[in-house]
Amino acid sequence: MKIWVDADACPKVIKEILCRAAERTQTALVFVANQAIPVPPSPLISALQVSSGIDEADNEIVRRVAEGDLVITADIPLASDVIEKQALVLSPRGERLTTENIKARLNIRDFMETLRSSGVQTGGPPPLSQSDRKAFADGLDRILAKQ
Repeated sequence: MKIWVDADACPKVIKEILCRAAERTQTALVFVANQAIPVPPSPLISALQVSSGIDEADNEIVRRVAEGDLVITADIPLASDVIEKQALVLSPRGERLTTENIKARLNIRDFMETLRSSGVQTGGPPPLSQSDRKAFADGLDRILAKQ
């Protein structure tokens, strides 16, 4: 298993949790972004910088992800694409995205996009809370323990 991170919008605290987990479990971890991402010196942890542009990092993750890999992302279309490739998905808030729930999440995302494009102010997600961090760490540990 390799862990792929959609790193452009990934919170710093989640990146730190991932780095500690990668070292503890000896799991390869790759941060993919269209900007330079500093990573700790480790043979297990790397950063892949892609060209700037919409969905460049997402496309690179989809290109490289393999069955059984884990992708960390809040991007619902990216999650859907990697689930189709039999990869696992965990959001930075600790939610597992699966074949059972991804279609509903895509529908909600599309509905919210329709509202925003018609001028409705929907706001963004709330800041990452302590319980979100714990949910992420717990979800990550459950996935890594099964490997």
